[in-house]
Amino acid sequence: MVNHVKITALVLSVFLSACAAPTKAPVSLYEEIGGQATIEAITDNFINEVSFNETIFQYFEKTNITRFREKFIEHLCVDTGGPCTYTGDTMLKVHQGQNITEADFNTTVDLLVSAMEKAGLSYLQQNRVLRILAPMRGEMLYK
Repeated sequence: MVNHVKITALVLSVFLSACAAPTKAPVSLYEEIGGQATIEAITDNFINEVSFNETIFQYFEKTNITRFREKFIEHLCVDTGGPCTYTGDTMLKVHQGQNITEADFNTTVDLLVSAMEKAGLSYLQQNRVLRILAPMRGEMLYK
């Protein structure tokens, strides 16, 4: 009988302590990677990567880089679960008339991966970001 009482007391103690512990909301990818500072680092790294790639730079030659930076930061922030609002144009509108090839798209993704790596994202985090962005691919290719 004593063992039964001890076991019941132990189970009740664990149950009550679990109920008393505050539950923590799931961390967004935005928070996990370091928030706004990391989003800005990824963006700045990406702009730098593009500036040194002659093939991809041609797509950005006439781009207002200040605006691009602002909108890319907003876009990454929103897509990773951050507290931002995207105020830019749709991906289709932004890429309309550029006729981006699959090879150039893949090169741009490689540049983004390099930018994320330089910002300190793990391989898993990079893949999570890419998985979020991947559905937009169709809005960019051959438009």
